[in-house]
Amino acid sequence: MKDKWTRYEYRTRRTRDGLREATINNGRPRLTVHRSLKYIYAQVVDDAKGKTLAFASSLEKEVGGGGGKSAKNVAAAKKVGAAIAKKALAAGVKQVAFDRGGRIYHGRVKALAEAAREGGLEF
Repeated sequence: MKDKWTRYEYRTRRTRDGLREATINNGRPRLTVHRSLKYIYAQVVDDAKGKTLAFASSLEKEVGGGGGKSAKNVAAAKKVGAAIAKKALAAGVKQVAFDRGGRIYHGRVKALAEAAREGGLEF
């Protein structure tokens, strides 16, 4: 059996390649999520043009991170989700494809997605 890291890499490549093809054909940008041990990042990417339309992370001061407060909890992920929804709507994006990057839809990733939906994004 493959080790945990190898299976994660396979899952990441499989999901990201499929989403990239689907977003180019549908015209929807991707909402990508990267979760590290300390922070969580989200960006809206238009693969057809190869440009980032909106970006938010728990490092930003307006989101609440970086000021000594913990940025690795579910509350910070909810703030990032609300911030990325606000910035994406300002950029004229309403519908996105959710790219969790091979991560399991649980915890901080789930909190970010639900906050983005509440903020007005559709995926």
